[in-house]
Amino acid sequence: MTIATAESLTGGALCAALVSVPGASAVVRGGIVAYTGDMKARLLGVDPDLIARAGLVSADVAEAMARGVRDATGAVLGVATTGAAGPEAHDGAPPGRAHVAVAGPAGAASRLVEIDGDRDAVRAGAVDAALGLVLASLARDVTSL
Repeated sequence: MTIATAESLTGGALCAALVSVPGASAVVRGGIVAYTGDMKARLLGVDPDLIARAGLVSADVAEAMARGVRDATGAVLGVATTGAAGPEAHDGAPPGRAHVAVAGPAGAASRLVEIDGDRDAVRAGAVDAALGLVLASLARDVTSL
């Protein structure tokens, strides 16, 4: 089992959480921080038309990011975060709104989370939500996301 991260609002914190565990190098392939729409398209292969249609803070873009990081790194699982950390809205999404996604061999799943607090709390909450989604996917059997 291998994993890679595609991060926007968490800015690398998700990958940092994964590699804080001893032995992580056996499973963590890497991470891509794609903070802007053009970087999501260029580095993760997210379709610019999808970004324009769904918005940067959306389940569709989070799932595309997760699939894109799988393709870019060869990981079995890709996990992604996108959202509005605040204090202002981002691309029409209110502060505290985030989408996390996991993509595996059988497809992708995402979760919308609304997190109260300042930027640090929102970013930490998004990391927790993403890790929770990974654990739920692993518990179900990654071949049948």
